[in-house]
Amino acid sequence: MSKVEDFLTYQEEQDIIKAIRQAEMNTSGEIRVHIEKTANKDTFQRALEVFHYLKMDNTKQQNGVLIYVAVEDHAFVIYGDKGINDVVPKDFWDDTKNSIQEHFKHGRFKQGLIDGILKAGQELETYFPWHHTDINELPNDISKG
Repeated sequence: MSKVEDFLTYQEEQDIIKAIRQAEMNTSGEIRVHIEKTANKDTFQRALEVFHYLKMDNTKQQNGVLIYVAVEDHAFVIYGDKGINDVVPKDFWDDTKNSIQEHFKHGRFKQGLIDGILKAGQELETYFPWHHTDINELPNDISKG
């Protein structure tokens, strides 16, 4: 599988967007997914660039989370903003990463992303619970590069 367009079907993308909305119902945290063909560099560095490009570092509580996927590189990164990293334990993303990784190993990309998104939302709820004054600061769509 080499093309970003072939990674997920339209319906799978819609299911992932639905999961993002569901995950954000109980947290002020903002979750985005970005998919591209290749990072063309260190995957973490590319995820950081995409995070800034998508203006995810502009949330009020600095609680944006990017799940970055480089399809041809067979790599992904979960990147959380400063507000998250300042209050969570060092291994905070391990369960989310392991869940995604297990599904990806078996070619279940949609389910890996959905499980990761829902798990991230659950984890964020502890530190960034939803409040009635919260607004959705970032789009819930899947960005592609």
